[in-house]
Amino acid sequence: MAAVVGIRAWPRPVVLVCATLLVAGCYYAAGRLGLAQQLTADGAVVTPIWPPTGLAVTCLLLFGPWCVPGIALGALLVIVSLGAPGIESVGIVAGNTTAPVCAWLMLRAVGFRVSLSRLRDGLALVFLGALTAMLISSWAGVGMLVLSGKLPTDHLGIVWLAWWVGDAMGVVLVTPLLLLLYRARLPPLSVRWAEALGLTAAVCVLVPLIMYSSVSVLFLAYPILIWSVLRFQLAGGIPCALFVSVMATVVAGQEAGSFGKLTEIETMMKLQAFNGTLGLTALLLSAVISEQLHTRQSVELACQELVEALQHLNAGGSGSPGPREKDVP
Repeated sequence: MAAVVGIRAWPRPVVLVCATLLVAGCYYAAGRLGLAQQLTADGAVVTPIWPPTGLAVTCLLLFGPWCVPGIALGALLVIVSLGAPGIESVGIVAGNTTAPVCAWLMLRAVGFRVSLSRLRDGLALVFLGALTAMLISSWAGVGMLVLSGKLPTDHLGIVWLAWWVGDAMGVVLVTPLLLLLYRARLPPLSVRWAEALGLTAAVCVLVPLIMYSSVSVLFLAYPILIWSVLRFQLAGGIPCALFVSVMATVVAGQEAGSFGKLTEIETMMKLQAFNGTLGLTALLLSAVISEQLHTRQSVELACQELVEALQHLNAGGSGSPGPREKDVP
């Protein structure tokens, strides 16, 4: 508490500078984490999941536009870490900054709730925050690389698709997880803790077996995902989907399991399709179930209030004489 009071006593410019550096540092760390798993497709290096976009959208949703300088600085740091930046870096940084800002503006315009407790929130995050807004970063990045001569036009389509899907998957998988962690509170010990531990053990054991199996059985990950969503909604579905997606990316990079006998293009297409459908299933199914649970709770509360009101009316009416009793002399 004393530390919080001390920070509030700092001058506002100092607080903004520290906050900007913090956002930039987190963005850079997320970028390095995303670069740890890369794929080669048609001679171009791509990242199937780009966590910084999810982090940037989350910061804007939670803290507002003051995060924009930190996002831009973080994007620049990631580019610098890859080598000497050129003139194309300006366009890439601008695209990587503008896309999350547009996602935030569109989500705010449609009344997005960070609790993701409604189906419309899940749909808005997917179709506005991910698929639509990330067109900006993908076109800006690929366009600048083509104009600078660092990307042959032969690779334009595949690199653009990988860039767009990677940024979108960062929003679909990382943003819900960070929003969940921001408002997470440990529930009291109960039987559900045992079920949660059992689910975690099952995911950690079964998912690697599914991914490394020489037989293409990736579809077996969906029953595990549905179990986690049905029982724990967003708190179970999103971590499970993220773990499965990361495992699939690792296995694809090793050219093992279901990805062992595929070409580079086939590997990337299969991985992106799998990660995309997995993230969409987890997010939208969690939103549907959460909305149904909230509706049920609202109906039960309304019924309880109605019963209490009727009981109060009956109790008030029983104390006064009826019309027949008043007529008796």
